Amino acid sequence: MIELIWQALALLMLLLGARYLSWRWTSSLNWDALWFAIPLLIAETCAFFGLILFTLNLWKVKDYPLRAPPARMRECIGLAASDDDRAISVDIFIATYNEDEELVRLSIRDAKAVRYPHPIDLKVHILDDGRRDTMRKVADEEGVNYISRDNNAGFKAGNLRNAMEQTSGDFIVICDADTRPFPTMLERTLGYFRDPDVAFVQTPHWFYDVPEGERLSDWMVRRFGWLGGAIGGAVERIFGEIRVGEDPFVNDPQLFFDVIQRRRNVYNAAFCCGAGSIHRREAVMFVALRAYADAIAHASGDAKSRIANLVRRRPDPAAQALARWQAAQAEELTPYKFHVSEDIYTTIVLHQDRERRWKSVLHPHVESKMLSPQDLLSWSIQRFKYAGGSLDIFFHDNPVTAKGLSVGQRLMYLATFWSYMGALWNLVFLLAPIVYLMTSIAPVSAYTGDFFARALPFLIVTELAIMFGTWGISGYKGKVSYMASFPISLQALWAVVRKQKIKFPVTPKDRQDGHYLHLVWPQLALMIGTLAAFCWASVALWLGVGSYTVGGLIANGLWGLNNIVGMSIMVRAALWRPTEGASG
Repeated sequence: MIELIWQALALLMLLLGARYLSWRWTSSLNWDALWFAIPLLIAETCAFFGLILFTLNLWKVKDYPLRAPPARMRECIGLAASDDDRAISVDIFIATYNEDEELVRLSIRDAKAVRYPHPIDLKVHILDDGRRDTMRKVADEEGVNYISRDNNAGFKAGNLRNAMEQTSGDFIVICDADTRPFPTMLERTLGYFRDPDVAFVQTPHWFYDVPEGERLSDWMVRRFGWLGGAIGGAVERIFGEIRVGEDPFVNDPQLFFDVIQRRRNVYNAAFCCGAGSIHRREAVMFVALRAYADAIAHASGDAKSRIANLVRRRPDPAAQALARWQAAQAEELTPYKFHVSEDIYTTIVLHQDRERRWKSVLHPHVESKMLSPQDLLSWSIQRFKYAGGSLDIFFHDNPVTAKGLSVGQRLMYLATFWSYMGALWNLVFLLAPIVYLMTSIAPVSAYTGDFFARALPFLIVTELAIMFGTWGISGYKGKVSYMASFPISLQALWAVVRKQKIKFPVTPKDRQDGHYLHLVWPQLALMIGTLAAFCWASVALWLGVGSYTVGGLIANGLWGLNNIVGMSIMVRAALWRPTEGASG
C-alpha cells in the first residue's frame, strides 16, 4: 500500500514539476537580469532531471528471493548432480594497511566465528599492505593466514589481486580492517549463488560507533522538567523523532542501502561497495580476463600501427603475432582494476557482459558492522574518494554510453554520477537568495500568485512523495548533508577535469585531534553572506532602497533560512567532540 501511494505521489510530483518548469522557461524569466535568471533556471532544470532519475531509482522494491544455503559446489554452478560434488570453499579477505592491530584482531575473531549449516572449507586471510611484523604476529596468534607483498601497487585493488593469486576459494568475502562480520553472513547470502549467474552479493553496513543521541522529549525533560517534555513530545508528534547529540556526520547508511541500492535490484543495477560483499571467484576472474584481452588487443593494435608506419606497408602475420606477444608480455592479469573505485569498476564490467549476463544482488539484511568516520577530516577524505572515483569513471569510462548495459542499468549509473554533479547547481541554489536580498533583483518576472501557484504544489507534493518513498527512514538529514557537502564534490570535479589522479587515502579509523573549521570555510562564508543579506535587506526596506516585494522577501527569506540550517550541519560537525566514554 505504501509503495502504491509513493508511486501515485511520484507521478503527481513529476507532472507538477514539469508544469512548473514549462512555465519557468516560457513565461517567468526576468529579461532584465538574464545573467541571474538563466543560471538559476538551468540549475532548476538539472535538479529536476536528477529528481526524475531518483524517482526511477526508488520506483519499486523487488528483492531477490532468499534461498537455502547450498551444501555442495555443484548447486552453485548449474552442473549435473554427479559433477563437482565437493564442499564449498570460502576465503575471507581482511585488508589492512596501518590500522591498529587489536582492531584487526576483533575482525579476525568475528570472521572465524562465521557459521554454516553444511561442511565448508573456510579460510581467513589477513592482507597486510603495511608489511608489519606485529600484524603477522596477530595472525599467527589467531591461527589465520598472513599475506603481504613487497610493494603497494594498486593499493587495495593490488592487495586483493595479490591475495587472489595465493588463494583458491570458490567465493571471496571482502572485509576492511574494521569489518566485523556477523555469524550469519554466509548462511544467509550463499543461497543467492544457487543462480549460476549471480556474480556478487553486497550486504548493507551498520556503523556500531555512531552516537545515537537522546530523544528530544527526554532531553527537554532533563533540562526543563515536565513542561519541556510536553513541548518536546508535541514537536516530535509533528516532525517525527528528533535526537539531540546524534551523529553529526549523517553516517547512517540506511537510506543508501535500504532504499537506493536495494531498489536497484529490479534493474540488476546494484553495485559493489567493497566491504561486506561476497564474490564468486569465477566472476572476478572473468573481469580480469576480459580487461586483459581488451588491453592486449588495444596495445597490439598500437604496436601493429607503429610497425606499419616503420615499414610503410601492412605488417605480415609474423609481425602481427610479435606485436600481440609483446603486448601480452607487457600486460598483467588484474582481477580488481587499479582504481580508487575498483568496486564500481568491477560491477560495470560484469554488467556489460551480455553473453554471461552476470547478476548483482543487494541483500536486504545487515550482515556486518564497522566503524564510521569520527571527525570531519576523516569524513571528508572518505567522501572525496567516493566523489572523485565516481566522477573519474563518468568522465573517462562512462558506462552510460558503453555497450552491453540495459537501459535500466544506464539510468541507475547516471543517477549515481549525476548526484555528484549536483554540487554545481546546489551552489547556484545557495547563492540565489543572497543575490536577491542584496540587490532586490529577482530571477523571475515577479514573485506573484502565478509563481507560488506553481512552485508550492510542486514543493509540497515532492516532500510528501519522498516521505512515502523512503518510508520509515528520515530523508531530511541526508538531503541537507548532501547540500552542505557541495565543496567536496566541487573539489573532486575540479580534480577530475584537470586530469589529476584521484589518490587512494585510507580513511583513518581513530578520531583525529583538533577542530576543522578550516574545512568548512565555504559553508561559513555562505552562512555569513546570507545573514549579511538579511541585514542589508532589512536596512534597505527601512531606507526605501531597492524594489523588494513581499512575495520575493518571503520566498528568498525562507530559502536563505533553509540554506543556513543546511550549512550549519557541516559547521557543527567541524566542532563536534564525542562525549566522554563514547565509542569510536
